[in-house]
Amino acid sequence: CRTTSRGVGVKTVVVSQRVDDYPDRNETRDSLDQRLIVFLAAAGFASVPVPNRLYDALSDGRDNHEALNGWLAAIRPQAFVLSGGNDIGEYRERDLTERWLLDHASEYQIPLLGICRGMQIMADWAGMGLKPVQDHVRTRHRLAGDLTGEVNSYHALSLVNCPDGFQVLSWSEDGEIEAIRSESLPWEGWMWHPEREKQFAERDIQRLRELFL
Repeated sequence: CRTTSRGVGVKTVVVSQRVDDYPDRNETRDSLDQRLIVFLAAAGFASVPVPNRLYDALSDGRDNHEALNGWLAAIRPQAFVLSGGNDIGEYRERDLTERWLLDHASEYQIPLLGICRGMQIMADWAGMGLKPVQDHVRTRHRLAGDLTGEVNSYHALSLVNCPDGFQVLSWSEDGEIEAIRSESLPWEGWMWHPEREKQFAERDIQRLRELFL
């Protein structure tokens, strides 16, 4: 943990970033919604965004993650957040980065939260496919299951089923999986965006604290 001037330990959370292309500037940028950093700060965590190009592509097509391993060793994160945005397969560099973070978090038992796409790639990493879903973009749903309440929804893909080694925490009213939890790791996935609420839900703040602390 990092320590503040008051001596209170603050956990460092590494956050994955979306990829955005700007062809008129000949740039490909990593980006992150500022509200996600505010949400994590409200829960008491310090955020460090991870760049998506820390691996080196070798001439034979394999990937060497020594740079990303070195970066993680320097940052020493106590938790990970896989953020939303981009479909899996849209940007290879992001897919590789997040899969490596999942491998690292699995090996070292590091707490991890997947938000929207983050939950999708968590499920994909665990061997579960995705399917198109209707009426889940720019709307709201009521949750049923262990987690209840109303949440926002911004996704056009949903999990085919619950991946092996996970359990469903909640469903939407039309039966789609909205949250999952690992049975052996301190991991959860939420299909909603807690950072996009005008006022952060106390349910989300408290659950994140319980997951990461």
